[in-house]
Amino acid sequence: MEKFINQITLGDCKEFLPGLDPESVHLFLSDIPYGIGLDEWDVLHENTNSAYLGQSPAQMGKGGFKRRGKPINGWNSADREIVRDYERWCLEWAEMVYPVMKKGASLFIFGARRTIHRAIVAMEDAGFLLRDVLIWKKPSAHHRSQRMEIVLDRRGENQLSEKWSGWRLGNLAPIYEPIAWMFKPYDITITDNVIENEVGAMNIEACLIDGKSPTNILEFGFRADEERVHEAQKPLGLMEYLMRLTTRENQIILDPFMGSGTTAVAAKNLNRRFIGFEINETYYRVAQARLDNETRQLRLLHESGSEYSTEA
Repeated sequence: MEKFINQITLGDCKEFLPGLDPESVHLFLSDIPYGIGLDEWDVLHENTNSAYLGQSPAQMGKGGFKRRGKPINGWNSADREIVRDYERWCLEWAEMVYPVMKKGASLFIFGARRTIHRAIVAMEDAGFLLRDVLIWKKPSAHHRSQRMEIVLDRRGENQLSEKWSGWRLGNLAPIYEPIAWMFKPYDITITDNVIENEVGAMNIEACLIDGKSPTNILEFGFRADEERVHEAQKPLGLMEYLMRLTTRENQIILDPFMGSGTTAVAAKNLNRRFIGFEINETYYRVAQARLDNETRQLRLLHESGSEYSTEA
C-alpha cells in the first residue's frame, strides 16, 4: 500500500483498489464520472443508438457532449438502460472501496443531477449509508436551452413559431451540482468511533463561513490564478473545504478518479496524504504536472522560513 501513498497512479482503479490495506482510508473524495456522455471517458454504457451518439445536426462540431446527443424519435429501451449501466459501473468500484474505508469515514461523491441517484443506490448496495446531499452552487451557469421558434422557423412552421414564441427546449440554467455525502457504518456510538478511528466528526471551527456555521449549500468559485485544465474540474477551495471539514492532518484521502489532480493538490496544501488513480494518460500527465508544481511551491515556502499551518 505504501507505494500508492502521495502518488497518482496511472491505470484503472479497479486493478489497484484490492491492493489497499483494509480500513486504512479516512476520506473518499472524488469527482467521479457522471455517466452523461461529457466525453469518451464519461460514456459508461453499451448503447449504440446513433441518435444518442451525437449525430443530430445540433451536435455536429460541438466540443462538449461528444457522445451524448439526444433521441430524435423519443427515448427507446436502450436509452433508458443507460442509467442502469451507470449504476452497475458504480457498484463495481464501490464494492472495492468499502473494505478499505475506516468505519465512520465520510465519502463525498460529486455527480450529475440526472444520475447521482444511481451512484447513491450503488454506494448503498455496497454497504455505505447516505448522510446528506450537499449543493455546490456555482458563481454562474451557461444556459443551453434552445428557442422553439427557431426550430419551427427552420421547418417553415410560421404559425406554430408564433404560437410557441418565448418557449424553449432543454433545462433551466444549471447553477448547482449535487454532492452525495455517504459514510461507512460503525459498530459503536459515534463518539466512541471518533475516538477509535478518528473519523466521523466535523471540524466546524475550521470551516466557518463569514463567521457562521456552514450549511449544506456550498458556494465556491475558481481562484483568479487557478488554471482550468479539465472540462469537469472542481474549484480547489471546494475540495480543501471538504477535507478540512472531515479530516485531520496526515490522514489518508482516496480519489480513484483523479482527473486533473485537484484532490491531490488540495491534500498537499493541507498536509494530508492521498492515494489517487487516473485511467486517462493525458489527464494523468496534467495532474502530475499540477502536483509537481504545487510540491515545488510548498518546498520553497518551507525553505523561506514562512510559517505554514493548515489547521484552524
